Amino acid sequence: MFRKISEVKVNCKVNNMFCGKCCYGTEMILTIDDLLAIINLGYDIKYFSVFRNGFVRLRNVDGHCVFLDPSSNKCKIYSARPIGCRLYPLMYDPEADNVVIDRLCPKSRTLRLTDDEELYYRNVFKLILKRAREANNFYLRHESVS
Repeated sequence: MFRKISEVKVNCKVNNMFCGKCCYGTEMILTIDDLLAIINLGYDIKYFSVFRNGFVRLRNVDGHCVFLDPSSNKCKIYSARPIGCRLYPLMYDPEADNVVIDRLCPKSRTLRLTDDEELYYRNVFKLILKRAREANNFYLRHESVS
């Protein structure tokens, strides 16, 4: 579903090494599309996800995303990484209904959105939340069967 969404292009290298800061202590919400893509790679849903604070999220292991290789700070499933990861450092504030740039990202100052881009990504994030609710239903059904 999200294949045609414009990814956010950020050079994730700091001092010639991949940063990976966004992968530590992640709270990344997963959509139904994310779940199915990762399951199709051969991973069990319980291995990579948890249900917490009303959403299915990426699991943390030793303080970082289950898919982060901490020796290189590279993603083990980069080509199938969740839509939220592909859009980072953009985040959505549903209470204010706006897209924000996460200032914890060392490259956040290099990113600027036009008004049209902000509107585009606001609509994308609303769709992500809808698809995340579908992930909740899928996850909870799977949990009740296991």
